[in-house]
Amino acid sequence: MGREDMLSDVPIFSELSKRDLGRVAKIMVARPAAADEVIIKENDQAAGFFIIESGEVDVTRGVDGSNPQKLATLGPGDFFGEMALFEGFPRSATVKATKDTQLLVMTRWDFTAEMKTHPEIAVSMLPVLVKRLRELESHLQ
Repeated sequence: MGREDMLSDVPIFSELSKRDLGRVAKIMVARPAAADEVIIKENDQAAGFFIIESGEVDVTRGVDGSNPQKLATLGPGDFFGEMALFEGFPRSATVKATKDTQLLVMTRWDFTAEMKTHPEIAVSMLPVLVKRLRELESHLQ
């Protein structure tokens, strides 16, 4: 599966045109993670978004506490850290490779620069982001 196809499966990028998916895909960088490597750590500054090309990771909250909670196991085609593209709040969980893993990584800085150069990317993403906010709001009522 190509980078553009992987990106189109990520909800926040699902409405981008083929051309814009290509632009965004070009700013992604391949990054290996060895088995047992911590990729992101809970409470660290958020700065990047990740798609798993191959391998597997565990997402855990409270890993440094007395009662860690495993939230998910993610594999090829799964993604994490997408909110880091929009804000730099601390990470809400630790993500650790459970086996050798190949990732595609995009930094907030590169993504922001791409949106400034091609604002149609941001315009295409707005309806998806608003939909996600409405869904969250409906669950809170």
